[in-house]
Amino acid sequence: MAAISSVVVKNLAVERGGKRVIHDVSFAIKSGEITALLGANGAGKSSTVMALAGVLPIAGGRMRLDATSLTGLSPDRIRRAGLALVPEGHRVLGQLSVEDNILVAAFDGSPSARREGLERAYEIFPELAQRKRQLASDLSGGQKQMVAMAQAFIAKPGFMVVDELSLGLAPAVVKRLAEALKIAAQNGIGVLLIEQFANLALDLADHAMVMERGRLVYDGASTTLRANPEILHGAYLAS
Repeated sequence: MAAISSVVVKNLAVERGGKRVIHDVSFAIKSGEITALLGANGAGKSSTVMALAGVLPIAGGRMRLDATSLTGLSPDRIRRAGLALVPEGHRVLGQLSVEDNILVAAFDGSPSARREGLERAYEIFPELAQRKRQLASDLSGGQKQMVAMAQAFIAKPGFMVVDELSLGLAPAVVKRLAEALKIAAQNGIGVLLIEQFANLALDLADHAMVMERGRLVYDGASTTLRANPEILHGAYLAS
C-alpha cells in the first residue's frame, strides 16, 4: 500500500435511535502518530469510531482517507481503503484457530502475502505463534485482543482505530498491547486510540482530543492536555 498521510473527518453528525449523538465533529489523524480520543462514558467516542469505520451510518459530514472518500462506504470497503478497526470487546471467531482468525482478515490471498502477514503478526505477538493451532474461544481476554490487533496488522492498513484498548485486561497485557501500538506508529501507521483511562492514552499519544456530549472540546498536543488537566476533568464531570 502506498504511503498515506491523513484521515480527515469534517462536520461529522451521527444519530442513534432518532437522537443526535455526534454534533459537527471535525478532526484529522496523521500517519505515524498516535491520537487519543478521550471522554467519559456516553460522550460519543464509540459512536464516532463506528461511524468512521462504516459500522454506523452518518447523518451529516464527510470522511476521507487522503483522496479517497470514505463517506457512505461499507466497513469492508473502508478497511480495504486502508483503515482497520479493532473493536472493543476482544472479538474473535471462536471456532477457528488463532492462525485462521488472523488469515481471514488478509486481503491478499497469495501464499507469499499470507506468509508475510503471519510473520509480521507473530513478530509483534510471539504469544500467538505459540498458540496458532489453538481455538480462539479458549484464549484469555488479553490473547483475544492480541488476535484482534493481529487481524488489523495483516490487512496492511495505513490507519488503525482501536476502541477501548485496556477494557477488562490486566496491566501486563495492556502494556504488551501498548507496545504493539508504538510499533505500528513507528512503522508509519496512524493510530486513533479510544481509551477510558486518560493517563494510559496520554502516555502513548502524540495528539489528543477530548469529547463531551458528542462534541470535541479539545484537539491538540497531548503534552498541552497534560499541562491543563482541568479540560479533561471538566469533560468527565460534564458527561
